[in-house]
Amino acid sequence: MSGVLIVDDEEGVRRSLKKALGNEAYELFSARNGREALDIVRDNSVDIVICDFKMPGMNGLETLVEIGRSDPEVTRIILTGYATLENAVDSLNSGIDGFLTKPFDNRELRQKVRDFHIRKKLRQFVSEQVLSEMQKSAETMLPNSREASVLFIDIRSFSRISESLSPLELSKVLNNYFSPLDNIICEFNGTVDKHIGDGIMGVFGAPVSFGDDAERAVRAALKIIGEISVINSSLNSCGVKLSVGIGIGTGEVMAGIFGSNRKKEYTVFGAAVNLAARLEGIAGENEILICPETYNKVEGKFPTRKIEAPALKGIERRIDIYNVLDMTHKNH
Repeated sequence: MSGVLIVDDEEGVRRSLKKALGNEAYELFSARNGREALDIVRDNSVDIVICDFKMPGMNGLETLVEIGRSDPEVTRIILTGYATLENAVDSLNSGIDGFLTKPFDNRELRQKVRDFHIRKKLRQFVSEQVLSEMQKSAETMLPNSREASVLFIDIRSFSRISESLSPLELSKVLNNYFSPLDNIICEFNGTVDKHIGDGIMGVFGAPVSFGDDAERAVRAALKIIGEISVINSSLNSCGVKLSVGIGIGTGEVMAGIFGSNRKKEYTVFGAAVNLAARLEGIAGENEILICPETYNKVEGKFPTRKIEAPALKGIERRIDIYNVLDMTHKNH
């Protein structure tokens, strides 16, 4: 059950919001001011905060900014009267997820709260551009066959690294690793499909294709390699140095929402997924390996080197494999 915190200095408004949201599957909290709100967020499981813009002491924007600093995952919504609507719109530039106006229609308010929350959660997996395309039509999420480029990333020698760290240190390492790499995938309009242990699976071309999916997958991979040195500088206190292997496969996949009535997820299946995983498995430290289909789409755009191809488990055909070099390298 999601926790919703209502913050307003007027008791009547707090009561009205509680009534409007009472039939939803929410655990409701309320606060009279920003300080109370911060205490509630700290001590309880709160997913959504609806906060009045104009309050004595900390105003709504200041309150939501502070909440975002303590827990960036919280969906933060400004509640405002029409007189302060312009200020509320400006607050979206501060990372606020949406705004509601007073007086409000209960049905519209419930729908907007759901929409803001879903949009916030989806931002964790896809870029704003992909999200915008998805919202134009629900059909983009239905199972369908399409071409996509699939990217797998995995830390080299992770078992050895994890054995040398305490659980707290390991948590710090993974948090410093997942967030920036996920952001890079989204930056290039890819979809973060899933985390598998210390691995990341990203998809370019599903649910939305932009025509240059293979190229964006390679550009994301190159930026990820550069980001690893930044990550390592933040992990000096842990005494570890990360390196990754990356594989990219391109081809037909089946994309859509799959699963059981207990758990569903948007993901892709197909030979390109298996191929990308196998390429990642044989990649060396900070090495990017791509399949011939990917190479044909990006040929001439990146320095590459054809390498001797070992047999890949589960791949019957013998394929050419290409190593994408750092942009500072010269073509071989």
